Order: sequence, then C-alpha cells, then structure tokens
Amino acid sequence: MGITILRLGHRIIRDQRITTHVALTARAFGADRVIISGEKDDGVVHSVAGVCEEFGGDFAIEYAKDWRAIIKEWKGLVVHLTMYGMQFNEVIQEIRAHEKHGEILAVVGGSKVPPEVYDWADYNVAIGNQPHSEVAAVAVFLREIIDEEEVERKFKDAKKTIVPSPKGKKVVEH
Repeated sequence: MGITILRLGHRIIRDQRITTHVALTARAFGADRVIISGEKDDGVVHSVAGVCEEFGGDFAIEYAKDWRAIIKEWKGLVVHLTMYGMQFNEVIQEIRAHEKHGEILAVVGGSKVPPEVYDWADYNVAIGNQPHSEVAAVAVFLREIIDEEEVERKFKDAKKTIVPSPKGKKVVEH
C-alpha cells in the first residue's frame, strides 16, 4: 500500500513555493512520494530532499517529463483532486477501501489541467467546489485517507525532531 502525489504543470518562475509545499504536505501527511511534471526544477527537488535529510523518513521526490505515461501505466487507483469532481464525502469510503489493498496516485493540477486527466482518473474528487490550492487538496485528502497513527508517526533517521510545545518552537537535534 502506498500513495504517490503527481503534481501537474509545474512552472519554475511561478510555482516553486506551491510545488515545494505540495511535496512537504504530502510527506508530512503520509504519502510515499511526489512526482513533479511540467518544467524540470532541480531546486524544488533538492529543497524537499534537504528537508527529508534533516527530518528523516523514506519520502521520495522526483521529476517526470511524461505525466501521461505515469497515469496511463499506473497499476492502482488514480484519484484526481479537483474542485469539479464528485463530492469528497460521497466517495472517500470507496477510496479508503482501495487504499488498504493497493497503490493510489493522487493527481493535483497546476494552471490548467488537461481534459484527459478527468477521463483517465478513476475518481475526480472535489475537495471543495470553490477555488483552492493544491496544497489544501493534498492535505485534506491525505488526512482523511491515511490512518491517524501513520500521520503522527516518527520519521526514522531524523537529524532533527520537532517537539510539540504550547508556546514557541522546540527542535531537538540528534
């Protein structure tokens, strides 16, 4: 079982911060990896890899030029996170049932999602029917699909650990 996030349409000039946050949110909420398509951006890949190095875990981030091949060749469930799909609460139980048994590819768009994504997805899921960010879609989806224990897990090989604190910041270096 595993979840991969496919980030479509990355643009270096405009999307560095949002794509980085999609990846960091995916990591924090239990996805196994993020695949970035669009313009190749080694800066985002290195930035997220650096966080993984510091805070641990087996999360992977990679670039793929051909996002169409990724979706078409995917052996598990393809879930497109959008604002135009089926209501989240109407399909989440079906998706959860699949998550227990196989791989999920969750697709989040960029500026304009090509029509074939809607056709090729097993589910087009509306996280909300108002404009929202890819980061929000990934966070809501993963928080609902991943077991709470998994979201709150400790990352192995962490050089730093954030300690919950009612005030201020507390980071322990190992």
